[in-house]
Amino acid sequence: MKRGLIAATVVAAMLGSVAACGAGGGGKSGGEGFTGQKLTVWVMSGSNPAQWTKQVSEQFKKKTGATVEFKVQQWNGIQQKLSTALSEDTPPDVVEIGNTQTAAYAKAGALADLGDLKKEIGSDWNDAFNKASVVDGKQYALPWFAGNRVVMYNKKIWAEAGLKGTPKTRNELFKAFAAIKKKTGAEPLYLPGQNWYFLDGLTLGTGADLVKKQGGRWVSNLGDPKVSKAMDIYKQYQAFSTAPKNKDEATPQQGEVFAKGKTGAVIAMGYEAATAVKANPEIKNDIGFFTIPGETAAKPEGVFLGGSNFAVAGMGKNQELAKEFLKVALSKQNDGQLVKESGWTPKSADLAGVAQKNPAAAAAAPAAEKSGGTTPLIPQWAAVENLPNPIKSYMTAVLGGKSPADAAKDVESEINARLAQQ
Repeated sequence: MKRGLIAATVVAAMLGSVAACGAGGGGKSGGEGFTGQKLTVWVMSGSNPAQWTKQVSEQFKKKTGATVEFKVQQWNGIQQKLSTALSEDTPPDVVEIGNTQTAAYAKAGALADLGDLKKEIGSDWNDAFNKASVVDGKQYALPWFAGNRVVMYNKKIWAEAGLKGTPKTRNELFKAFAAIKKKTGAEPLYLPGQNWYFLDGLTLGTGADLVKKQGGRWVSNLGDPKVSKAMDIYKQYQAFSTAPKNKDEATPQQGEVFAKGKTGAVIAMGYEAATAVKANPEIKNDIGFFTIPGETAAKPEGVFLGGSNFAVAGMGKNQELAKEFLKVALSKQNDGQLVKESGWTPKSADLAGVAQKNPAAAAAAPAAEKSGGTTPLIPQWAAVENLPNPIKSYMTAVLGGKSPADAAKDVESEINARLAQQ
């Protein structure tokens, strides 16, 4: 999913006056005695589907006697707006924060410690989902949802190419793409050159670290041979595509490209199927999904788990009521509803059955469980992904013929400058 990330220095500057986490108290403990109170929850546009919202609101009121007001925010400009709100005396009680942004807000002292709540309601959550909520060993948020990329393919084109079943290894997938190229008039794969989060997944698969400690500071590790290996795999994928090497998957929206019915597959988030169907309703029954295969059938390809966490404002006056809300919103029942309704990847094994009811979620689950991860979980990383993202420039350069080592040298000074901003 697209996330505009804020430089960690901006967060720190805007929240420099925030008091220590956990200062707020308001309300009574135990989930009772809140009758007549109202809790404010900020969610991003598209995050809270209708049935989930109705279900959570009703259960929260029944449990506490309080009401919840969901205030929908837009992604454009949210970092500055959220930073300002969390520094005020009356911040929103609960906020949705992109999982890769959480560390920056936690370091700035803007979030309450939720360690006890995690032990109570999330003991069986997948560790890969939860890592982005933990900063310096403390639980500053709770994972709400996350998703990872899958292969979204056109069943009609694959049948035309004589393909049966779905590939279990990377080589089998490449052979399928080759068959589509040879036997049909379709483009085997639409993969623009700057699908950065797909590359991040490939680096997870090769065991690469994008940053390293040097002289007590974080610096780029883009020149590491393991990163080069991941980029070489990306290049092999991209060889089956005629997509621009200097664009990302949103320029244009790849779901809209897929909707034209002339593309064998895309590396996509599950929700992109809706984009395709909206553009061309007739393609609905032609869409299928499968897990991105890895080098062997035993382990799927590494995947970036992109999503959002719920956090409680450190300056909030209703922290006990906020925690009661999180107990409801993140219950097994409501997590299941979110998987069912939005196709997100289940964060516990108990929800595997629910995921099977959503083809995209079912395809995403195996990789999330065995191969899921994130970008570097350090506050400074947010600045690296600010536009223009130097890693995207690196990708385009390699696809244009430059060696990964030389392409890395071209951008590492910029990456290091951004990592040094905090």
